[in-house]
Amino acid sequence: MRDMSEPVNIPYYETSNFCFSNFSAHTVTYKDVTYPTAEHAFHGQKFVDEELCKQIKQCGSPLEAWELAKELKSQRRTDWDDVKVEILTEIIREKVNQHKEVKSALLATDDREIIEINENDDFSGSGSDGKGQNHTGKILMRIRSELQ
Repeated sequence: MRDMSEPVNIPYYETSNFCFSNFSAHTVTYKDVTYPTAEHAFHGQKFVDEELCKQIKQCGSPLEAWELAKELKSQRRTDWDDVKVEILTEIIREKVNQHKEVKSALLATDDREIIEINENDDFSGSGSDGKGQNHTGKILMRIRSELQ
């Protein structure tokens, strides 16, 4: 039996909770465009230029989408820092609603804390010191509350 006081960790590499990762192989339709992963969708929203969005969508992996978006940082939309959490929330909500196995897994976490374990990302995850902003985990917990 699971200890319900233990947090639900979202690992960077595949394990049982990988379905919560933005890198998981779940397509996401966001604003009438279907992306290979939530990571592709998120990075595509960083740009107003439709050609740049298309390039990110066509990346062969979520890591490649992240890397391309990083290379194109100088062309990022000017309001990105103001809208990125809202956009990430919308994308994750779409992913959960479009994939019943993700929704079921999320609801199965009950009221446990969800943490994205990612030492390389202190925005979406835990960061190298474990004190990152954990936006992915917080968003998943908010969506879980909406569904309960």
